[in-house]
Amino acid sequence: MSEFGLLGFTFAAVLLLILLLLLLTSWRGRLQGGVMLAATFITMVWSGLFALQSGYKLVPGAVIWGMEALKNLAWCGFLMVLLYNMAKQRNTSTSFFRILSVVILIASVMLVLPEAILLPVVFLDVRYLGQVVTAVAGMMLVEQLYRNTTTEHRWGIKYLCFGLGGMFAFDFYLFSDALLFKRIDADLWYARGGVAAMIVPLLAITAARNPTWSLDLFVSRRIVFHTTTLLSAGVYMLLMAFAGYYIKLYGGEWGPVLQITFLFAAALVLVALLFSGQVRARAKVFINKHFFSYRYDYREEWLRLIRLLSGQETEVPLFERVIWALGEIVDSTGGLLWLCSDNRECELVAHRNQPMPEMETDPGLSSLVDFLGKRQWVIDLDEYEAQPELYEELVLPPWLTSLKGGWLIVPLIHDERVMGFVFLTRPRTRIKINWENLDLLKTAGRQAASYLTLYKTAEALTEAKQFDGFNRLSAFVVHDLKNLIAQLSLIAKNAEKHRHNPAFIDDAFLTIDNAVKKMTRLMSYMRSSAPDERRGRVELSRILKEAIAAKSVQEPVPRLVTDIGEIWILADPDRMEAILGHVIQNAQDATNPTGSVEAGLHSTNNMAIVEITDDGAGMDELFIRERLFRPFDSTKGLTGMGVGAYECREFIHSLGGRVEVYSKVGEGTRFKLIIPLADTVS
Repeated sequence: MSEFGLLGFTFAAVLLLILLLLLLTSWRGRLQGGVMLAATFITMVWSGLFALQSGYKLVPGAVIWGMEALKNLAWCGFLMVLLYNMAKQRNTSTSFFRILSVVILIASVMLVLPEAILLPVVFLDVRYLGQVVTAVAGMMLVEQLYRNTTTEHRWGIKYLCFGLGGMFAFDFYLFSDALLFKRIDADLWYARGGVAAMIVPLLAITAARNPTWSLDLFVSRRIVFHTTTLLSAGVYMLLMAFAGYYIKLYGGEWGPVLQITFLFAAALVLVALLFSGQVRARAKVFINKHFFSYRYDYREEWLRLIRLLSGQETEVPLFERVIWALGEIVDSTGGLLWLCSDNRECELVAHRNQPMPEMETDPGLSSLVDFLGKRQWVIDLDEYEAQPELYEELVLPPWLTSLKGGWLIVPLIHDERVMGFVFLTRPRTRIKINWENLDLLKTAGRQAASYLTLYKTAEALTEAKQFDGFNRLSAFVVHDLKNLIAQLSLIAKNAEKHRHNPAFIDDAFLTIDNAVKKMTRLMSYMRSSAPDERRGRVELSRILKEAIAAKSVQEPVPRLVTDIGEIWILADPDRMEAILGHVIQNAQDATNPTGSVEAGLHSTNNMAIVEITDDGAGMDELFIRERLFRPFDSTKGLTGMGVGAYECREFIHSLGGRVEVYSKVGEGTRFKLIIPLADTVS
């Protein structure tokens, strides 16, 4: 029996050490927490000494009784502190607690009186009596604590009352028996280790439920669940082992065979129970209901919700993940997801472990959408059928209420608009829905709605980008076509006057040939999906001269004011010429025919610099900052597209360069295009 005592007290000491470390790391300095910390430490030392005494008889009797007194004083003192605080808050008398404190102190002294003072006949009787008195006083303190705690706050101290009340009650039984029969029952004495070990989890739960004691102790529901599962499995297998041993002893010749068969069947049943979703669900409900103040561990629930919605643990499509994530909260295994438009038209977009329902072309969900938008309730279909007056504004279509396993309808609210709802089926085990379930489901529904909104926005953005790319390309093409039309219109306008001039005819054919080539290149751009891939080494001064020549048909005629050698860059030559042409064209449009447009080119610090300068109308800083490079914003009225400057900047940026603009109203403008040289581009 002493071996059982050694094991029990050692196990209790280990558990108390773990609790002590948790309390040390979470204590924030308040008196209640400090007294509980001290009592836990003393009880841990008490368990360790009793383990040594049970196994090796190494601890003197005086030390044993001294530790008994310290343990009793520690826990009674902890209860006294709690009761004194209650009395202080209520301004009630503490005289009864003072008297009880004196009684406990005297009883504790009785445990450590030396044998020389007392007669050997009554020596142990006095100690047993001291323990009995202390146990009675302890039970009175526990009863007073429970009685003086308001009903709504008893959940915080009930496990403390169970634990300490049970400890004092066991001591009362043990030492009453010893006082009656003049000896300590060895079985009861060694069982105290197991009793102490059972109390530790109750103390941990109490500490976690009372943060006002400055013991911010977190007891994970997952750990409690898995620990309970492991403990239950161990108890089950122990009972099955006893039953198997009994079968072996009394089964005759078939005993060993029956024992093996029985143990295998017991193990098989245990595995089936551990993997049973219904059993696990019932265990979770039981633990949440009886061991925690709130049904959910919100940190765990929220992390699990985010993991599921974000797809960290599964590749299931988002629509199904939404059903899965909301169903996990209430152990529902299936459901349906509807998404609704602004005109209250709803579409069934996903289902999980639930067949697609048969419904009319018009599902008749407008009343439901209106109700969800107005009330934002989680609809309990059982309650809807039993108490329809609670949902007086709601009319559900028959096909929806007749769906097999229908249970809850969770709204998906985003920006106070109903963007859809989730229909959940019944869970594996019956769950009573209360405010906590409903609040968590509504909050999770809003989070899911945010993910769905982000998903739909990303889809719309992808489509918009595709259309935007096409529209931008179309706008650039139209802009170039406008310039070509202007050139051809000028030829047509002057044809009547200069048709007999050979030089005009030659220029007209060159212009038409140039226009045809440009339109051919534009068509190739329209067919190409990646025009930037046509980049290559091009000589910039040649392209600038060609752009100037192309714009020389309009006044003021641009002129090249610098003569520099070859400058090579990496670019698409056609787009580069078009960009330079756009800038020169804008300078001409902003300048009087008698004005000046000049183009310069030079290089410095591995950069090529093109400068287009005019003495035209100019621009103010506000226009340059807010409107110049804004696409489709033109000052030319119906004749302008508003993409020339924007295209110029975007193209130069794509080459790794930049565009700088200097201008003053009435003084002119200077466009500065800075482009990396070809040899410096990797």
